[in-house]
Amino acid sequence: MSLKAQLEAIIYAAETPVTLEQMTQLVKDSVVAAGAADDAEVKSRVRSSLEELVGEYGSPDHGIEVRQVAGGYRMSTKPEQHEIVRGFAKSLKPPIRLSLPALETLAVIAYKQPATVPEISEIRGVDSGGVIATLLDRKLITTAGRKQVIGRPILYKTTKEFLMRFGLKDVNELPSMEEFEKLVAESFQSELIPTEDAGQTQDTGPEQPEEITESAAQKE
Repeated sequence: MSLKAQLEAIIYAAETPVTLEQMTQLVKDSVVAAGAADDAEVKSRVRSSLEELVGEYGSPDHGIEVRQVAGGYRMSTKPEQHEIVRGFAKSLKPPIRLSLPALETLAVIAYKQPATVPEISEIRGVDSGGVIATLLDRKLITTAGRKQVIGRPILYKTTKEFLMRFGLKDVNELPSMEEFEKLVAESFQSELIPTEDAGQTQDTGPEQPEEITESAAQKE
């Protein structure tokens, strides 16, 4: 991978402006391996590649730009594209907010699908019927027919929305349970709804509609 490509990837992934010094330290080993004699030359090559990157993104063919902000570099929408991006942001679905019981239930369905409410409740150790409605409403799960046993309970499985949320091609790409729990924590950490009673051991009924917050899809 070229130095310029590495810098581009770093700036794109950074949530806050990343400084020249930070990038220099991150790519130092690869730049030295490419023939840089000392730290001064490493920094010079990084600065030169950054200038090229800024110039390329300055072209009218790009809708975003790389610019210096607060002592560092970041990617942002070009001013002339703000209105179209703002319109796109308004068209997006509100972020999903789920409680911990709902997340636990979702994980069980993902790995045991298709599964019935009694089967899910047995694995979790608590009644899970109350959160099924929430997951259905969020379109993270759907019905998958009825199990051919006494009572013919409804079967549930995950949806395309679930795959999109976790960036999976299909359920065969599900990671190990430990990796999935980490994925859930990272994806929903800021969107979790605290339970009213931390010591509650049973889901008592359908969850009430939560407040939906609007997210900005644009980096100004």
